[in-house]
Amino acid sequence: MKPVVAIVGRANVGKSALFNRLLGKQIAIVEDLPGTTRDRIFAETSLLEHDITLIDTGGLDPLPDSPITQKIKHQVEAAVAEADVIIFAADIQNGVIATDREIADILRKSHKPIVLAVNKADNARLESQINDFYQLGLGTPVAMSGLHGRGINDLIDRVVALLPQPQPAPTTEPEIPRLAIVGRPNAGKSLLLNAIVGEERAIVDPIPGTTRDAVDTTFQHHGQKMLLIDTAGIRRRGRSSSGIEYYSLIRSLRAINRCDIALLVIDAAEFITAQDIHIAGYIKEACKGMILIINKWDLVSRQSPEDYATQARQRIKFIAHVPILFVSAKLRQGVDKIVPTALQIWQERQKQLPDTVIDKLIKQAVHSNAPPRKGLKRLEVIRAYQNGINPPSFSFVVNDPNLVHFSYERYLENKLRQTFGFSGTSLRFLFKKAPPRRKLTKAGGRKK
Repeated sequence: MKPVVAIVGRANVGKSALFNRLLGKQIAIVEDLPGTTRDRIFAETSLLEHDITLIDTGGLDPLPDSPITQKIKHQVEAAVAEADVIIFAADIQNGVIATDREIADILRKSHKPIVLAVNKADNARLESQINDFYQLGLGTPVAMSGLHGRGINDLIDRVVALLPQPQPAPTTEPEIPRLAIVGRPNAGKSLLLNAIVGEERAIVDPIPGTTRDAVDTTFQHHGQKMLLIDTAGIRRRGRSSSGIEYYSLIRSLRAINRCDIALLVIDAAEFITAQDIHIAGYIKEACKGMILIINKWDLVSRQSPEDYATQARQRIKFIAHVPILFVSAKLRQGVDKIVPTALQIWQERQKQLPDTVIDKLIKQAVHSNAPPRKGLKRLEVIRAYQNGINPPSFSFVVNDPNLVHFSYERYLENKLRQTFGFSGTSLRFLFKKAPPRRKLTKAGGRKK
C-alpha cells in the first residue's frame, strides 16, 4: 500500500505550487463539487523511487468563520488522519504568524511525522530568514521554493526518510484475486459486501460515511479463494461528518492501490457524480480491473438498464471497456453476477500473448493508420511485445517517445482490445526509445 503524504498549511503559502513541483507537472484545479471551493487534489507519484499518494489540501483556518472554511478544515483534518507524513507549508516572506502557530499546535497533536517546508525562499536573501521558523517547534525547517525549485531536493530527502518501510509481500500464499469495493459514502458498499459473502461482515447504517476503516474479507466462490477489500469498517464515534466525502476518497485510493479489480459502486438514484468520475479515473490510472456497479436499481423505475448504461458510458467515456451491472444489494438482486464477472476480468489480466503475435498486430495497425509526425519526423514503431500481466503491460520500442500522441496510443489500445479482448481491465503501455544504430565504417565493420 502506497504511503500518503499530505501538504497542509494556511491559505496562499504556495501549497499548490509545491504540489505541482513534487509531481513535476501542472495539475488542473477542478470546481465541480457543489458547495466546495475546489476539489482537494490527489496524485500518484514517486520520490526517490518511493511510490506515494500525494495530497494537496485547501488553506487551513484553525478558527473557521464560514461554512466554506469550516468544510475545508474538516477536509484537511481527514487528510491529516490518513497521512503517513505531513508537509507543513509556511511562507518565508510573511514570517511566522499566529495562524502558523495554531496550525503547528494542531499538527503536533496528530503525532504524525512532520516536515516544515518554508516556501517562497526564492533567493539567498529570503533564505537567510529561515531561523525565524524554529520557534514553531517542528524541528529543522527546510527553506525552499515551489515556484523555482530551490531546496526541493532537500525537502524530498527529508520526506523520504520519514516514509514507513514497505511491508514485504507474503510468499507462502498463492496469489488470489483481490477485489475492492469503492465508491462514495452511502452508495451501499457495506450492504453489497454482505450480499456478496452471504453473511453480515460489515455493519450497515443509513448514515453516510458509517464505514471508515478498511476491512478485508476472504471467501470462497466455487472453490476459488478471493479477498474482498471493503473501504468499510465499524463506525468511529465522535468523528465529524463534514469531511466524510474527502475521507472516503482517500480510503478509496488506498483500497484501489491494493486490489486487482475495483467494484465501483454507483447510487442509481443519483446517477454518476464528479467524485464517481474521479474514483474511476484513479482506477484507470492505477491500471486495475473495474466493474461499474449500479446499486439501488430497485429505486429506479422509469428507465431501462440499456438507456441508463448508454448515458453512463457517455458520462465516463474513458472506461468504455468496463462492464456495467445493475444490482440491488438490499434485495440481493443481480449480486450473483458480480463475482463471476470479476473472475472473468481476473483471467483477462493474466493473459500472456506471444511476442511475435503482438509485434505483428501492432505493425499491421501502424501500416493501416500512419503514426503521427512532428515537422518532418514521424513516429516509427520498431518492435512491440508484452512485458507483464496483472495488469497486461506492453512495451513499444520507438524512434522517439515524444512523438506518441494520446490519440494514437488509444488507437493501438483499441486494436489490442478488438483482437484479444482484455475486457474490464486497464492496459499499461510503455514507449521506449530505440538504441542508436551503429554506423558502418569504411572498412565494412561497425563503429562501437
